[in-house]
Amino acid sequence: MRQNPSFTVTDVAELRRILDENPWMTLVSHGPDGLVASHYAVLLDDDHDDLTVVGHVGKPDDAIHGLGQHELLVIAQGPHGYISPQWYLPGPNVPTWNYVAVHLSGIPEILTPDENLRVLERLVARFESALPQPRLMWQPPNDEDFIRRLERGTVGFRLTPTKVVAKRKLSQNRPDETVDEIVEQLEAGSPYADPRLAGEMRRAHEALRAARGAQLRLNGPGQPSPAPSPRPEEEL
Repeated sequence: MRQNPSFTVTDVAELRRILDENPWMTLVSHGPDGLVASHYAVLLDDDHDDLTVVGHVGKPDDAIHGLGQHELLVIAQGPHGYISPQWYLPGPNVPTWNYVAVHLSGIPEILTPDENLRVLERLVARFESALPQPRLMWQPPNDEDFIRRLERGTVGFRLTPTKVVAKRKLSQNRPDETVDEIVEQLEAGSPYADPRLAGEMRRAHEALRAARGAQLRLNGPGQPSPAPSPRPEEEL
């Protein structure tokens, strides 16, 4: 995670949106044998309106993570991609990588079997619901014995983070014309096309432009708000 404070995200509603739209996350902890990482789908806890998340790991992963015994880092990676200096205004420029990421850390709580079942049911419903004929967890041919055995092979957890680090590096330090060109390249014209990343850039820059417009109205005529100046060190 780049530590540049210019790209920090603190708005809880925006962080919840990022977490909800990017549920495939990385779980990192430090066990007796060193750092370990696992990859699982993680969801916002629907009983909370903060950044509490719930998920599960298989029993073998729990054995190496020791969930509940020490801190766990949960990493949500949003859209990301290469940004070529060819897409900038003329002049010296460096290539960079735009991205959205959220880090949640804290000591997780282990779920009861019934709580874990509810999380597993939510996970299945979340992803099956996009299909024309969703096959939910409790539907045949699954029976209760099969589902209970499935639950016993997993360990559910709830993490209410005690530390949150979130960054959204989306060319906020670039002029509007450059941003528009980058978005155009990401939407269609580039080998690095990524509509989701383009969408995140549009969202971020529409907010910036709205903020500049509000500042301009506050300042009054003859006192324009300055546009961002490129700072190459922010790209490194």
